Amino acid sequence: MTVVLIVFLFPKGGKFKYDYFKGKPWLYENYYAPFNFAIQKTQEDINIEKLKIEQDVTLYFEYDKAIVESVYSNFDIALEKNPLYEEVGSIASDYGKEIISAVYKSGFIGPLSEDKLSPNSLAVTIRKGTLAIDIAQKDLIKSKDLLQYINASMLEISSQVTRNLLLTTLSEVIKPNIRFDEEFTNKVKNDQINNISYTTGFVAEKELVILKGDIVEGKKLKALNSIQRELESQVWSESNYNWVVFGYSVLVALAILMLLLFIRKTRPEIYENNTKTTLIFINVALMIFLVTIVVKYDAKYVYAVPLTILPIILKAFFDARLGLFAHVLTILLLGFIVPNSFEFIFLQIIAGIVTILTVSELYKRVNLFISIGQITVVYMIAYIAFTIIQEGNINDLNWFYFGLFTFSGILAFLSTILIFIYEKLFGLVSDVSLLELSNTNSPLLRLLAEEAPGTFQHSMQVANLAEAAANEINANTMLVRTGALYHDIGKLKNPMYFTENQITNVNPHGDISHIDSASIIITHVIEGIKLAKKYRLPDRIIDFIRTHHGTSLVYYFYMLEKEANPDAFDEAKFRYPGPNPFSKETAILMMCDAAEAASKSLKEPTAQAIDNLIEKIISKQMEEGQFNNADITFRDIESVKKVLKKKVKNIYHVRIEYPE
Repeated sequence: MTVVLIVFLFPKGGKFKYDYFKGKPWLYENYYAPFNFAIQKTQEDINIEKLKIEQDVTLYFEYDKAIVESVYSNFDIALEKNPLYEEVGSIASDYGKEIISAVYKSGFIGPLSEDKLSPNSLAVTIRKGTLAIDIAQKDLIKSKDLLQYINASMLEISSQVTRNLLLTTLSEVIKPNIRFDEEFTNKVKNDQINNISYTTGFVAEKELVILKGDIVEGKKLKALNSIQRELESQVWSESNYNWVVFGYSVLVALAILMLLLFIRKTRPEIYENNTKTTLIFINVALMIFLVTIVVKYDAKYVYAVPLTILPIILKAFFDARLGLFAHVLTILLLGFIVPNSFEFIFLQIIAGIVTILTVSELYKRVNLFISIGQITVVYMIAYIAFTIIQEGNINDLNWFYFGLFTFSGILAFLSTILIFIYEKLFGLVSDVSLLELSNTNSPLLRLLAEEAPGTFQHSMQVANLAEAAANEINANTMLVRTGALYHDIGKLKNPMYFTENQITNVNPHGDISHIDSASIIITHVIEGIKLAKKYRLPDRIIDFIRTHHGTSLVYYFYMLEKEANPDAFDEAKFRYPGPNPFSKETAILMMCDAAEAASKSLKEPTAQAIDNLIEKIISKQMEEGQFNNADITFRDIESVKKVLKKKVKNIYHVRIEYPE
């Protein structure tokens, strides 16, 4: 299903098989055009042309003849109404109409339309019906110049009365008749933009595009970009389409198969668990889905996708090795769909490695904050280095990418939310959940403290020992501590049958057979598993309950029964059902549990006695093969022994015995 989804998301066009960079030499053989194609202009070139059209577009203004006619009519009416009309009316009328004719010869432009005049242009185009006439801007009468123009036109009139009459009347009736024609101007501008040529040349089939060693720049760069776009965006025939899908399917299936084989080879417990494998592949598909969506929208935002979420989540639920392997394969698959694939792959793999090396103890929020900060800085440093290589200087840094890296880091904090969701959906456990479970005020541990206080204290001591041992051999300290706190919860069923909870000298085992006593002791493992499931403890914690005694014997009652009935007893009735520990953490718990419990039986807990006891207990466990299924080494076991000896001595405050 993952393969099908990824292939569905991938683009189905061809892919240019050469990698090249602006300003760098062409590293391949002489390249000839595989088909006829036009050299496409870059988007930057097209944007520059559009901007030039915006700046240089011809501005159209409309000449309104109706306004001119109404001004003549209104002038006559206003003049006749004036009391001075009978005295100077005929002279004023003749002069007034001459001035009106002069004002409207080029046109009178109003304030709103005047704002549309371009300071870069000396002329404007005036539409008079179907005619378009170019008129110098200086010939247009503007509102601020109207009174001055009227006064200048009346210099030859000697009568002050006539001049005052004309000035008053003309200033009232003359109205702007030049109006900016925004609709027609935009139509012309859009026509020019639509007619922009998106090509800048033509290359014929088998024509030389670039020689080996030539610098990729100028026309050569545009030609290569055009070929690449043509190959990746051309409409494929049904036959070609099917072959492309087949090719993608093979490559994606190989990558996913490698991940599955890696899990099977190195993490068989995950391979056998459909829930865990589903979680892994869901996250791989999710990352590819997010990048595909972003690339289809705008490829420049691809670095905003927080791909480091994948190794964070996989490390939180599984381990660093699996997280890094899945991350690398995911990035390799994304190389098919992202631009500048080598740069993208390099940056993302480096970021994934930094994530694996720095992210730890997610229950401490400051750790995740510091780790994501380091990842973001590494992104930026790597990007700066790539820019220097490609451009030859540091002046062409695109600060937009720094914003993308920062935004990606912020989105990476969503990993904590996803971890919480996956815990609920898949029943898995992370360090954050372990922190909550290890709280001694949790319902089950509080019940253990009340009903079986001795067992609770024993569990606390074992948890402390196990945590110290796990820390020594680089095991999961939070997991082993939490498992230790819950490993004996099955003793809640019959707490008084366990010595640590007996506060009187009355031992209930004295009234039953050795076989029944062993059965009660063995049953605490089964009861613990039932109780853990009732309280919905994660499987990783239940594993500690199930394995902390492995397949060992209930040795005390086994020996009593053997002495009482040497010829007729069944050893199987005194043996725990198992399974044996199958991880470092469960093996550590087995050693710590046995060491802590046995140390209570020492009458004189001297340093030597404690050393001998721990050596004896762990050696016996090894002889019985209790650790055969656990990925723990002899060196690890020796380290655990040293920690146990030191810690148990501290518990009993054992001092060195000085010679007398």
